[in-house]
Amino acid sequence: MALPTLTLSLQFGDLTDAATHRAALPRHKVARCIRHALDADAEITVRIVDAEEGQALNRDYRQKDYATNVLTFDYATEPLVMADLVLCAPVVAREAKEQKKSLADHYAHLLVHGTLHAQGWDHETSEADAEAMEAREIEILAGLGLKNPYR
Repeated sequence: MALPTLTLSLQFGDLTDAATHRAALPRHKVARCIRHALDADAEITVRIVDAEEGQALNRDYRQKDYATNVLTFDYATEPLVMADLVLCAPVVAREAKEQKKSLADHYAHLLVHGTLHAQGWDHETSEADAEAMEAREIEILAGLGLKNPYR
């Protein structure tokens, strides 16, 4: 089965350690992670931001005044998935270290997670929804050759 087509814009904000994050996010790997999580063709922008931009977006759009690892802004699911995924570099780096994962593997998980959100998956609606989304993430990541991120 052919994977969906993806039009990808990959952006890096003003990061102090941009080289580290660019190295963990080569364009072809970002596209591969997203395409494996898609059920339909898509136009997706991925933006890697600093803590200040991440906190401002989370505060302004979710009324949560802290920087979070990934924010998904979904605009359409049909006929084309259209979304922005915003990943906060310092939060992702801190979590990867705490979870003893490589930065690249943690980014892969969050790209899959955000892409599922862009298609309507939600882990905050119920325990059953959370379990279903987690199971789908594990399945997609296994297909990418990555370990279960929840262990």
